Amino acid sequence: MSKVTVKYQVTIPPRIRTALNIMPGIEVDFQEEKGRFFLVKNPGIDPIEKWCGALKTNRSPDEIIAELRGYGVESIG
Repeated sequence: MSKVTVKYQVTIPPRIRTALNIMPGIEVDFQEEKGRFFLVKNPGIDPIEKWCGALKTNRSPDEIIAELRGYGVESIG
């Protein structure tokens, strides 16, 4: 059983966090159905879609990886 704090916060029990794969920063919502309320993980956020296209560059993925690994682009291939 969880308890509401003075700031109206509630700790989600570990078995629920695990089952829903809830981690810090994940958005959740509350829905009402037939007089009962449910905590639901926000299904509208796809982590892949969220970051797809975030890196604005004209370099190829191979060039970026080479730079991150610390060797020059000329050594690729």
